[in-house]
Amino acid sequence: MIKINEHHQKLQASYLFANINKRVREFQQKHPERDLIWLGIGDVTQPLPAACISAFHKAVDELASARTFRGYGPEQGYDFLRETIASHDFQLRGADIQADEIFVSDGAKCDVGNFQELFATDIRVAITDPVYPVYVDTNVMAGRTEAFQDGRYPGLVYLDCTPENGYSPQLPREPADLIYLCSPNNPTGATMTREQLQAWVDYARENRSLILFDAAYEAFIRDDQLVHSIYEIPGAQDVAVEFRSFSKTAGFTGVRCAYAVVPKRCTAYTAAGKPVSVRDLWLRRHTTKFNGVSYPVQRAAEAVYSPEGQQEVRKLIDYYLTNAAYVRESFQRMGVACVGGDNSPYIWVRTDRDSWEFFDFLLDKAGVVCTPGAGFGRCGERHIRISAFNSYENIQQAMQRIAGVLQAQSPSSLSR
Repeated sequence: MIKINEHHQKLQASYLFANINKRVREFQQKHPERDLIWLGIGDVTQPLPAACISAFHKAVDELASARTFRGYGPEQGYDFLRETIASHDFQLRGADIQADEIFVSDGAKCDVGNFQELFATDIRVAITDPVYPVYVDTNVMAGRTEAFQDGRYPGLVYLDCTPENGYSPQLPREPADLIYLCSPNNPTGATMTREQLQAWVDYARENRSLILFDAAYEAFIRDDQLVHSIYEIPGAQDVAVEFRSFSKTAGFTGVRCAYAVVPKRCTAYTAAGKPVSVRDLWLRRHTTKFNGVSYPVQRAAEAVYSPEGQQEVRKLIDYYLTNAAYVRESFQRMGVACVGGDNSPYIWVRTDRDSWEFFDFLLDKAGVVCTPGAGFGRCGERHIRISAFNSYENIQQAMQRIAGVLQAQSPSSLSR
């Protein structure tokens, strides 16, 4: 008899965004005439940068000739991309990251979900609340928690992010071995300061912990006082792994390319306390379970760093940040409390009602799809996330619709 991994039975019935899609499909079946504006899932809408398209075409043409054809590539990524990433994203910012510490993949979601496989099942895992669901679900699947109860999984260390602490996680009062941090944060849009990150690095060094630092949205940072990489923080290379993605940076959500940075100095330990290279563990796992990103995709990613690519990517991100600013300022004009939208494409909006109820309210009355905050954790209740990934015209129309339906409600429709 084939038996299942019983830990999968602990998971909630469906993944957050699958649940949203199901509700929207059911609504559209009942109301096919309604025109919906999607501000829920964080998927890009603008075309790929021209420099990336050109590099794509050139690489595909190379595959049409026996002289320039390429078959299997290195699982870790081609040197031309790894060297470019190391130089541009880290060395130019004063971080001593080398090409052989970079692992190219098909998505930051995959990397951040898979990385926990390297560690024992009895470690203590700290996650923020609200949180990107993949951090939690993959540790549930691995057997590091008990069954779901009262909105949380016993066994995890939860770091509450609330209006009172500016949605920034505080150091845990209990020991944590593996720590997930995301900045700029998904879903709240909050960005951690240099001082806050230094405190986390110091904590990890003192406790021999490891930080998994999700920096998928770092390209949206416009504040010169904020760091773009955790490796700008002294000591971080000993205790942190960083994840980046081209999905939101250059519109690669359908193309698929990302990378993880695992410094050689990063250390974990055996049960007997013997130090082990985390990079070597990931190299073994990566080359065993992953077969590499296609050559044309990696050439397109390399083009992001060309002078033309940098200009086009900057313009692309500015477009989405303009959308985000419009959303944030629209809510502020309504007197609604919100954060994010300045160094992030997400706006985290406070409501005074159940977040799924408010999701249904906006869907039914305004024809706008958002993301209910409760889907990100218990502290996400009475919040919604609005994504800036859409056309500026749709963003304007969506906010006009929301303003209209809220004005028709009582003054307490949202927090003020």
